[in-house]
Amino acid sequence: MTIREKWEQEEQKRLSPYAIKSVDSKGREKPQEDCEIRTAFQRDRDRIIHCKSFRRLKHKTQVFLSPEGDHYRTRLTHTLEVSQVARTIARGLFLNEDLAEAIALGHDLGHTPFGHTGERALNRLMPDGFRHNEQSLRVVEKLENGTGLNLTWEVRNGILTHCGDELPQTLEGMCVRYADRIAYINHDIDDAIRAGVIAEHMLPASCLETLGKTHSARINTMIKDIIYNSMDRDYVRMTSQIQESTDALRDFMFKEVYHNAWKEREEAKCEKAVETMFERYCEHPTEMPIEYVQLVYTDGLERAVCDYIACMTDRYAMKTYRDLVMPAAFTSIP
Repeated sequence: MTIREKWEQEEQKRLSPYAIKSVDSKGREKPQEDCEIRTAFQRDRDRIIHCKSFRRLKHKTQVFLSPEGDHYRTRLTHTLEVSQVARTIARGLFLNEDLAEAIALGHDLGHTPFGHTGERALNRLMPDGFRHNEQSLRVVEKLENGTGLNLTWEVRNGILTHCGDELPQTLEGMCVRYADRIAYINHDIDDAIRAGVIAEHMLPASCLETLGKTHSARINTMIKDIIYNSMDRDYVRMTSQIQESTDALRDFMFKEVYHNAWKEREEAKCEKAVETMFERYCEHPTEMPIEYVQLVYTDGLERAVCDYIACMTDRYAMKTYRDLVMPAAFTSIP
């Protein structure tokens, strides 16, 4: 018996009847031989961690554009926090922690530079719109390595449905969907206070009374509420009281932070950068790297340009934009 088979037996004995066991996966688009050591979902997790798109997350905006402080979140640290929360919920419910972790680590691989600002710009520019969850799925199915990562169906479904109207088909996917919101609401509060955009006393008193007065207390309340409300059930969700307070805190963040006047002024510059690059590469597609030029012939011009811009980190996008609009410094006549 291989180590993988021992793990699969352990899942059958230990996990909830509502959990997705590795042996019950719907599989991969391209069948391949099983690993001797890792289960299917452990293998997916490792593929995501080792891919280029995952490494680029460290230089993509979470809330604040190119923050100069060392302690502000990036898209990578957000992803790690989502993974930690999702794993805690999944473990508490005896669901498949490896599946939840793989979904969480891959959920934002398709996020644009400049956070949701870049997403909004591409959504206007693309004829069929742009949504980062769909782009994340495109990354793992096609763009990464030129052929995708060949992940299991359950991980791909969880990545696609971590936000938006469509709900995940697994409870592990629901863990990630909740973990994403729990993570960003709480760490964005932390970053906004550090940046001086809001002060602690501005947070809604009713939310603090219900959820807790500190960062860790609020996360703890939300996670425990989900676990105790969903134990031994075929769903994952909060109680109405905690959900209402969480939604109220999110509404506060949209009003005071996400739609902050200073932030919106800077975001307008980011949108202009994305629009300029999009127009430039649509007119001169051969200026893109060769792998994106090849996509023009298989997927269309606008799709290829969108893929190229969406993959950029903030700093690469800003450098590219400057190179396009600013004259080169003179050194000598070539």
